[in-house]
Order: sequence, then structure tokens, then C-alpha cells
Amino acid sequence: MKPTLQLKLSQHLTLTPQLQQSIKLLQLSTLELNQEIERFLLENPMLEREDGDGSDFAPSAVGNDAQPATETPRETSAETNQEAEPRNENESADFDEGMDWSGTGSGASSKSDDDEDSDFQEFQAAGTSLRDYLDQQVALSPLTDRDRMLVRFIIEALDSDGYLHQELEDLLELLPPELDYDLDDLAIALRHVQQLEPAGIGARTPQECLGLQLRAMPAGSCRDLALVIVEQHLELLAERNFAKLKRLTGCDDDALRDAQALVCRLDPHPGSQHSNEETRYVLPDVVVRKIRNRWTVSLNAEAMPRLRINQLYASLLQQNRGQGGGLTGQLQEARWLIKNVQQRFDTILRVSQAIVDQQRQFFDHGEVAMRPLTLREIADQLELHESTVSRVTTQKYMATPRGVFELKYFFGSHVATDTGGAASSTAIRALIRQLVDAEDRKKPLSDAKIADLLGQQGIVVARRTIAKYRESLNIPPVSLRKTL
Repeated sequence: MKPTLQLKLSQHLTLTPQLQQSIKLLQLSTLELNQEIERFLLENPMLEREDGDGSDFAPSAVGNDAQPATETPRETSAETNQEAEPRNENESADFDEGMDWSGTGSGASSKSDDDEDSDFQEFQAAGTSLRDYLDQQVALSPLTDRDRMLVRFIIEALDSDGYLHQELEDLLELLPPELDYDLDDLAIALRHVQQLEPAGIGARTPQECLGLQLRAMPAGSCRDLALVIVEQHLELLAERNFAKLKRLTGCDDDALRDAQALVCRLDPHPGSQHSNEETRYVLPDVVVRKIRNRWTVSLNAEAMPRLRINQLYASLLQQNRGQGGGLTGQLQEARWLIKNVQQRFDTILRVSQAIVDQQRQFFDHGEVAMRPLTLREIADQLELHESTVSRVTTQKYMATPRGVFELKYFFGSHVATDTGGAASSTAIRALIRQLVDAEDRKKPLSDAKIADLLGQQGIVVARRTIAKYRESLNIPPVSLRKTL
């Protein structure tokens, strides 16, 4: 054999840089998209944000031509080939035309309003931490400098919930020997910490934490019984073993019921109220309204970045053709980005409208009317690839009269019914929630009983499936739902 040359023709799909960018933008969340656009704005001088007097970027409605550059897309609706219609009595009053889903007021807010919101957020972020709050109390307490230093040492060892998980012997080893502290000094300092607010701080176990909170309350029969239960029979209370509790404590049903209610009002994480965790808000990509008895989807204008080509640089480049150098490539990249961002929102709008059309019973009647839906159904309906629909529905949110939902929420598995149909897993969870909410607390429904009740409605569900759905709803088992 000898080496030879062969000529072969073949076809293959190549992902161009523009297509790669389009796929990347499609799978980004709104926050990630804004971060990506900020990066482009810093790197590309040919790109700039629209300042409100006109726009080269305006996402078009499904099936329509692009909107004029001077039109402000306050709302881009999925209605095709139809002019804007006046609001009527069937439209939800909770979703106004000018509603700002960013939580900062109208889109025409003045700069001073933005500054006030920013100042308020900074003030919120500067809240007092747990250690600072405890140190302020220690500074006002009548302690010696030696004791105050030891109390602050123990405060530094507390976790974010206010618990002390280290043993006093281990803490003693961390102290310099020349200070001449012993275990009794640490025990006294710990008692000082446990007398601070909020009650329960400095506890080493949840049982001790609840006991500290009860001891800080005024004495009474209910408080005394609750203290006995917490310190001696907390496991029985957690297991809802009321018969044994009454036998051991000698109380009746009314006294045990009051003591249980008192214990349930206690806070097992007293330090969490001073946590500095930042609250994250979701900015919906689309808004759903009912207009003339039809559920319609429109893009949220606050979630859409308004971009355009920098006309100054573009005109200079046009006047000096062939001498632009790298600016020519940056101009092309800017055009690609504007087009891909527009295509991203157009695709989100199309997919969202298709989901709403398939799940209109949910918007009319709630979760119990949710129908089974798969990504393949939406992909076939819109002639898209299933992976494209998956990217569109991930970390994209829809504001509806029933709340804000991720687009993934409307997809789910199905369970067969005895009539040959199918019921959505979301609808079954809603039915389980309704049955549990309506049950007799003295005789709660078991998983097998819930399965029988659903079977009477024509929904065939196994007991283990009921248990799985119940756990996903954070509903405790039947033994923990029983009350006096």
C-alpha cells in the first residue's frame, strides 16, 4: 500500500460568531444579560445606550415588522397584526400600562428619585449586625473591664443564629495563659451573654435556646408547663405524642394546647433577625394581562436594554472609508449585538405567548387547572429546537395576576387518569394542598387516604408518589400534623 490523496465533498454546520453570541444571550438571565451588555459598552465605543429621544433597538411584536426607531417600547405585545386596543373591564386592574416592574417607580423617574432609592438601599445595607448589637449592650452593662473583655470574646464565638457551638474548655485554650482565666470565669461570662437581647442568645442547643426565651417571660402556669416540656420532653412534643406528654406532666388537653402554642411562638434562631443577607428581587421578562377575554403576553420594558449605534463614530467611519481600522469590526459587532438582543426578546415573547395559550386554564382557575406540558410541544408549535425552548425558559420570569413564575414552572410531568387522560403534577400538588388544608387536624389524612381521595376524582396516584409530592410542598407527615 502507498499513501494517496483523495478529494471529498461534505456538508457540516458551523457555528458562526454571531450564532454563538445569539445562543449565549438567549440562555442568560436578565441580570446576566445586563452585565454582559455593560461589558460590551465598556469595550466597544460604537455601542451606546438609548437616552430616550429615539432608538435603534425596539423589539418587534411576534409576526410584525420592527417598530420605528422613535417609538418607545413601553409595552411590546404578542398580538399580531393588530393595533393597540384600549383597556377594558376584563383587563386585570393590578397590571397597569405604566407599571414599573423594576420596583423603582415609573420609567420617567427623575434622577433625584433614583438617588433617594439608592440612599435608602445603602441605609438598609448598613443595618446593625448581631455582634454590633450585642457589643452595644455590653458597653452599657455594669461590668469590669476584665469581665467585659471575656463577654466580648464569647460573643465573637457565636454563629449567625446566636448559638455557641464550641465547648468552654476549647475556648479557654484560646485565651492567653497570662490572663489567668478559668472555666468558672467563662461560665459566668456566658451567663452574662445569655441575659442579653434577643432572648436565647448564647445557647448551646435548641433546647437551651427555647428554655432561655421561656425563662425571660413572666411566670405563669402556661409558661411553667412549657418550660417543663422544653427542658424534659421536647422530643415527645416534636413527635406529637400528646398522650404520653399528658401522662408525664399531669396536664389536661387545654393546658397542653396552650403550652404547645407558646412553644411554637418561640424563635429557635434568635440571631437571624440581625442577619445581613441581601434580599434579591426578580425582574420579570414578560407580563401577562387579560384583554378582551384573551390572555396576552407583553415584554416588560424595564427588562429590555435599549441600545443603538453611536452616530458620531459611525459618521466619522463613513467619511473615512477604508481607514477605520478596528472601528469597522467594532461597528459590525455592535450591530450583531443589537440584532441578537432583539432576537432574544422576540423569542422569549413567542415562547411565553405559546405557554400562556396552552395554560390558559391555569390563569383562569389556578394550579388545579394546570395541564401537562413538555418542551417538545412548544418547540413543535413554534418550529424551534427543544434546546432553544429550554434556554428560553431557564431563569426567565413571567408576571401574572397570580404571581411571578419562572417559565419552567409551566412544564411538568403527567399522571394518568382512569378516563385515559392525564393530570399535571402541579395540579396534583395543588389538590394535595387543598386536601391537607381542609383535613381534620385531630385526624389528619395519611398518604394512602389522600391517594384514595384522588382516585375517587379519577386521578390514579401511588402512595409513594403522594409522599414525594407532599415532601416537595414541605407538608409534614401525618404524625406531625396531628393536633389536640
